[in-house]
Amino acid sequence: MKYWKKLSHAEQDARITKALQGNIDYTTRLCLGIPASRLDPQVFYDQASFLKDAPLLRAYVQNPNHIGCHTMGESEVFFRGTQELEKEVIALLSTDLLKAEDDSCDGYIASGGTEANIQAAWIYRNEFIQKYQATHEEIALIGSEDTHYSIAKAANLLHLKWYKTSVDFHTREIIPEALDAKLAQAQKDGIKYCIVIANKGTTMFGSIDDPDVYVTALQKVGMTFRIHVDGAFGGFMVPPTDTTSKADFSHPHVSSITLDAHKMLQAPYGTGIFIARKGLMEYTCTREAQYVHGMDNTLSGSRSGANAIAVWMILFTYGPFGWLEKINKLIYRTKWCCKELDQLNVRYYNRPGMNIITIQAEDLPATLADAYGLVPDAHEGKANWYKIVIMDHVEMEHLQALIHDIKALKKG
Repeated sequence: MKYWKKLSHAEQDARITKALQGNIDYTTRLCLGIPASRLDPQVFYDQASFLKDAPLLRAYVQNPNHIGCHTMGESEVFFRGTQELEKEVIALLSTDLLKAEDDSCDGYIASGGTEANIQAAWIYRNEFIQKYQATHEEIALIGSEDTHYSIAKAANLLHLKWYKTSVDFHTREIIPEALDAKLAQAQKDGIKYCIVIANKGTTMFGSIDDPDVYVTALQKVGMTFRIHVDGAFGGFMVPPTDTTSKADFSHPHVSSITLDAHKMLQAPYGTGIFIARKGLMEYTCTREAQYVHGMDNTLSGSRSGANAIAVWMILFTYGPFGWLEKINKLIYRTKWCCKELDQLNVRYYNRPGMNIITIQAEDLPATLADAYGLVPDAHEGKANWYKIVIMDHVEMEHLQALIHDIKALKKG
């Protein structure tokens, strides 16, 4: 690990305090030109004694705006101090978690996985238009039927066609023949350029796509393509030591990755992460943002610097080994539950190394699923699956209670 290590609370406090001191202090510096200020002290009391021991809360009070992408060139000088912490997060994640070469990626803290996925599609649509003079009608998004609904949003917003390819019902793996057929249909529709969404932990199943399946199929038909990995759920579950997944920057065709800090990392909601190889963020530079120092390449524009600091704190509180221990605790609980379901002949899907168990609806009454808060794959119409997500708050006692009730139903 080059960047990822464990820091004590005192070490974190010192770093964050220094970063905040590098930002504008509205009480000591005259600044008339920016539409920003600290949180309103009439509403958010900023003299509470506990703030001295709570660096993240101090950051929220100071209200840094991280508009722009700080890994490329200049950004707003008023928030330079805390921008450095965000840059550290991007360097750490791209290099130590996602296996990129050092200093080979740009990125930013987004509002969530949805924004990050749309950012990727926006970049590659613009690249195909600017670099190849492609038309909207010649560009399409393609992914599996398990892909997150944010891609449908991206297709709608960016005026692109969206092709969903079938997966095997039991393994949730992409069916190569179905992908070939979908690409053949796309070519008939006039598609020449593809934005691929490869999943690293689907929302419903936790399944992980093999990018090579797409590469083989697209190269066979001669289509120009970019691959974006949606790791909003699985990105923080699959450790760097996992050699079974190719959905990271060690794969030469993976151009960008989404992570979601407000899922497994338990950061405040509204905290996603977008990371792309160098040279790609330029395709979404909004040059009309001339009043923004360094202009803006992001979809969201103004962003909370405090959310970036929250991610920084979580990563450096655990360090790589502490994080691996936390993941392994969840995987242990997942394996235990799977073993119990096997003994009960309950059919389910679980991708090894992931903390999602998705049970076939035929093997679990809807009343029981509802009682335990299991989520169906469809709220309207008939459900085919119910999922359990082993998050930090899901204790063994909760899983034991579910297994006990399933056993009781089996006995009749």
